[in-house]
Amino acid sequence: MGTNTKKRAGIIGGAGYTGGETIRLLLNHPDVELAFVHSRSNAGNPLYAVHADLLGETELTFAADIADNVDVLILCLGHGESRKFLESTPIPAHIHVIDLSQDFRLGESVNGREFVYGLPEYDREAIKKAANIANPGCFATAVQLGLLPLAKAGLLNEVHTTGITGSTGAGQKLQGTSHFTWRANNISTYKVLQHQHLKEIRRTLQALQPAYSGAINFVPVRGDYPRGIWITSYLDSSLTLEEAYQLFEEFYKGHPFTHVSRTQIDLKQVVNTNKCLVQLEKVEGKLVIHSIEDNLLKGASGQAVQNMNLLLGLDETAGLKLKSIVF
Repeated sequence: MGTNTKKRAGIIGGAGYTGGETIRLLLNHPDVELAFVHSRSNAGNPLYAVHADLLGETELTFAADIADNVDVLILCLGHGESRKFLESTPIPAHIHVIDLSQDFRLGESVNGREFVYGLPEYDREAIKKAANIANPGCFATAVQLGLLPLAKAGLLNEVHTTGITGSTGAGQKLQGTSHFTWRANNISTYKVLQHQHLKEIRRTLQALQPAYSGAINFVPVRGDYPRGIWITSYLDSSLTLEEAYQLFEEFYKGHPFTHVSRTQIDLKQVVNTNKCLVQLEKVEGKLVIHSIEDNLLKGASGQAVQNMNLLLGLDETAGLKLKSIVF
C-alpha cells in the first residue's frame, strides 16, 4: 500500500502494558498509521517518557484530545472503563472500536454499538464483517484455542485446566502480587474455579457444542516471569493421539498464528510473538492439551491488531510477523 492509502488508528489509554504493546505494533505496521495515543494522565509527554523502549522510535506525544479522523479506535482501558468511555464520549458510528477490556465479551452493547467476539480461529468471517470487536481475555484465548477443535466435533466433556501467567497479566498498576520482591522465586493461585474469563470461554464452547453443560475446572497460577501463558487442559477422550492430532491440525489449517506441534513445546517459543502453540498427549483415557501464548500479544494487543487487520480488509498477519526471543 502507498502511504496515502494507509488506514489510521487511534489508541485510548496508551500508558499501560497493553497500550504500550499496541503502540509498538502500530508504529511498525505496514498499512496502518498511528494517528494519536490518548492518555489523560500523560497528555503532552512524549510516548518514550512512559514507554522507555520507544526512545528513538517516535517523537509522538500523548494527546489530550481524541481526533475523529481515524478508521479504528483501540481501547486499552481497564475493565469497566471502556463502557464509561463510550457512554460519555461521542464516537462517530463509522469508526470501528476494538476493546481490550471485558466490558463487551458476553454480547453487551453500548449506545447502539454491537460487538463481535474477536477470536479469529473461532469466527474469522464474522470479524471481517464486524463494526466493533470485543477482544478476548488472555487466559480465555489460550484455553479456548486448546479446546475449540473438540467442541466443534462435539467431543467436549468435563474439562480440568491449569493456567500459569506472567506478572504483566496483572496490569501495570503496582500491587502486592506483582511486586518483584513478592513474585520472584514464588508461586500462588488466585480466583480458583471462578476466574472471570470462564464466562466467555463457556459462551464460545457452547456456541460450537450447544449440548455441552460440563464443568470447566480452571486453576489460575501466578508465574515467576513477566510474560507468557501456559495452559494444560485434560479431559476423558476415546480419541487416539493420532486421531486427536489430525482433528487439531485440520481445524487450525489456514489459521496463520495457531500451530499444532507434535514435539514438546516451551513458553519461550511464543514470548514476543502473536503465536499460540498447541501440543497433545494421550495418557490412558485422558487427552492432555497444552496451549501457550504471549499474554500481551496473542492474549491482548497482538490479537487486537489481528482483528483490526481482518475488519479493515488487510492481510491478517500484517505487522505481526514477530520473532520469539529464545535466549
